[in-house]
Amino acid sequence: MNLTVLEEHKSHGGRQIKYRHYAETLQSEATFSVFLPDTAAADAPTPLVWWLAGLTCTDDNFSQKGAFQKYAVEQHIAFVMPDTSPRGTDVADSEDWDLGQGAGFYLNATHAPWQTHYRMYDYLTNELPAIVHPLIPHFSGQESIMGHSMGGHGALILGLKNPKRFQAISAFAPITHPSAVPWGQKAFTAYLGANQEDWQAWDATSLIAHSDGPPPILITQGTADDFYETQLVETDFLAAANEAGASVSYETASGYDHSYFTIATFIERHIAFHQQYFA
Repeated sequence: MNLTVLEEHKSHGGRQIKYRHYAETLQSEATFSVFLPDTAAADAPTPLVWWLAGLTCTDDNFSQKGAFQKYAVEQHIAFVMPDTSPRGTDVADSEDWDLGQGAGFYLNATHAPWQTHYRMYDYLTNELPAIVHPLIPHFSGQESIMGHSMGGHGALILGLKNPKRFQAISAFAPITHPSAVPWGQKAFTAYLGANQEDWQAWDATSLIAHSDGPPPILITQGTADDFYETQLVETDFLAAANEAGASVSYETASGYDHSYFTIATFIERHIAFHQQYFA
C-alpha cells in the first residue's frame, strides 16, 4: 500500500489529515481524510465515526464545512471521510451532475460501463477500514456512521447491512427510499440495471423492513430543503421502520435547508447521539 499524506492541519487540538492511495477495489487513485483527536495526553480508547458526503462532494466538504472538529475532540472521537466515488480519466463518468464521478451512491455497480470502478460498498466495508483503523491511536474497535443526502443514503445502507459493525447511524436529509425518487431511480438504473428487484439490496426502506436488530438511527431534515418533496420524503422509510420495530428518531429543523450550514448547526447533536452508544 502506497499511502501519501497530501495535507495536515491542526484544529481544536486535533489533526485533520488528507491522504491519497491506490484503491484496488476501485481500480483507481482515491483520497480520504481523517480527523484524529489529540491523544498525546490520554490513552483513552478512541472510537471512529464514518462520514459519507452527498452528490458532487469530496472528502473535503465535511472536513472544511462540517464544524465537527471541536466536538470530536471534546468527545474523543476520530472521524474518517472517504470520497463519494472513484475518480480518474479512465473511470466512467457522465455529463450529468447526479451520475458518475462524485455520485457513486455507495453501492457495487453491476452494469457497464460502471462495474469495473464503481464498487464503493466493497471499498468502504473491506479495503478502506483496513487502512484507516491502524491510523487511529488507541482505536477502540467501535464504529458508527453518518452522512448527508446521498451520503445519508450510504450511511443507512451500510449501517443496516452491517448492524454488528456499527453502533449507531445518523443522517442529514438522507435519500431514504431511492427506488421511489428521481435521484435513486436514475443511479440504480445506470449502475444496477432496470430490474427493480435488484435495487432493493441498496434501498434503505427495503433493508429496514427486513432488518433484524438494526442500530439506532437519528435523522435531521430541514423544512426549507428544496429537495425534500421530490427526493427526500421519509414516509415509506418511517412506516417500514415502525413495522420492523426499529429505533428511529426523525427530527425536523424549521427553516433549515440542504446546505452545510444545517449540518454545522446540528452536528453537535449528532456526535452526542453517537457518543452515547460508544459509552
